[in-house]
Amino acid sequence: MLYTQDRSEQRKFLANAWQKFLDKKILDPLEDQLTQVIELHPEYHQLINNTESDYFPEQGEVNPFLHINLHLSLREQLSINQPTGINKYYQTILNKVQDPHKAEHLMMDCIAQMIFSSQKNNTPMDHQTYIHCLKSQANT
Repeated sequence: MLYTQDRSEQRKFLANAWQKFLDKKILDPLEDQLTQVIELHPEYHQLINNTESDYFPEQGEVNPFLHINLHLSLREQLSINQPTGINKYYQTILNKVQDPHKAEHLMMDCIAQMIFSSQKNNTPMDHQTYIHCLKSQANT
């Protein structure tokens, strides 16, 4: 398992996991989770090996590495039901949209908003705003 703040190392780990998957090699549990998410995103399959690229959201670009890691973060939260009650929001959103992948994307928007706000304002992540966003997604 790889836990690092180093962008290059994270991206290489992801690219290596994808290559191992393509080569039908045995994956460790984290690699398996990563490749499951990558499989859901064929638009990223060719981008995964380009670990040095920059992506600019203000130009409409989606960072595939960030996107994949947001999926993993959400799935980790769901696996431990943290923040408390997140599984309830997931189930409500899933019942509404009838698509697990789409439900994850709606919830990931809330995570991304929390991270963006924290970085923009140079403040700690506001978990109450995150929960409020999840409630809003569940109720709309």
